[in-house]
Amino acid sequence: MCSRAKMMLLLGMVIGWFCTKILSCHSQNSVTGTTPVLPAGEEESIVEIRDVSPAHFFTKIESFSLFSDSGIESYECREFEAGGYNWRLIIYPNGHPSKEKKGNHVSVYLAMSETNYLPEDWELNVIFNIFLYNQILDNYLCVRVDGVRRFSEAKSMWGFPKFISKKSLRDESSSYLVEDNFVVGAEVFVLKRQRVSERLTLFKPTTQKRVWKIRGFSKLDDDVWFSEEFTVSDVNWKVQVYPNGHPSVNGRYVSIFLICVSADSFAPHQKVKADFNIRLKGWPSAILDSGKISHWFTSSTRSRPLY
Repeated sequence: MCSRAKMMLLLGMVIGWFCTKILSCHSQNSVTGTTPVLPAGEEESIVEIRDVSPAHFFTKIESFSLFSDSGIESYECREFEAGGYNWRLIIYPNGHPSKEKKGNHVSVYLAMSETNYLPEDWELNVIFNIFLYNQILDNYLCVRVDGVRRFSEAKSMWGFPKFISKKSLRDESSSYLVEDNFVVGAEVFVLKRQRVSERLTLFKPTTQKRVWKIRGFSKLDDDVWFSEEFTVSDVNWKVQVYPNGHPSVNGRYVSIFLICVSADSFAPHQKVKADFNIRLKGWPSAILDSGKISHWFTSSTRSRPLY
């Protein structure tokens, strides 16, 4: 590519970022419902009567009326697993303190039990059913919100502030509170999506020239030489030179590579695009110019050869 004499490398670069981020998501199970109705609550719900018992959780609370007498504001049921995540039902015997302030209803909510192990920007799309057991007819009142609910760090609990009125629950003809026993259950279906998302960040092009003087070039014995590391647009680079040629060219040429040092720590789908040219300046004024070269640098292709 050039005579092995005193050599000067001139490197000009224009950098732009391209970054992708893969978000893992989760499963779909469907739930059929009936015609939406407006229950005594803050959200539209679907209500149906079902013979099949809850698939994921079931609890029987004995002496339910003692909750009020004991001044117990809420009860967190035992943890259960559904869709690969841990959940709890939270029951407010006198209503949720901020949603049902009059205390005329029982509130029931579904909450994620553990979130510390989830990524910082986690979110789950969920369909869930809350069940109330009819202890006389041996079937279930099944209630769910009309649509999907997004659980996230900002809101990890959804439910029904007016799940059932205390008046109707305590009525002598009620079949949902028998011998002071209250039975509820839950089903949780996490929607698994094979969604791929990416983030593209564009920076204003930055032009920079670097000069590397190699003295005594024709006397170099080492197989490969590296320039000092330098930074352009927050990306680290260096130049690699094979004075006797890269093994792939059998020593017939001087081989030069531009290496993206930062690519060693790139995520699998992260990459950066560089427009650059390399000039070889001989003595006294001969110049060989590679012309403009464009290349996407990744963790697997962190260098671009010039022969």
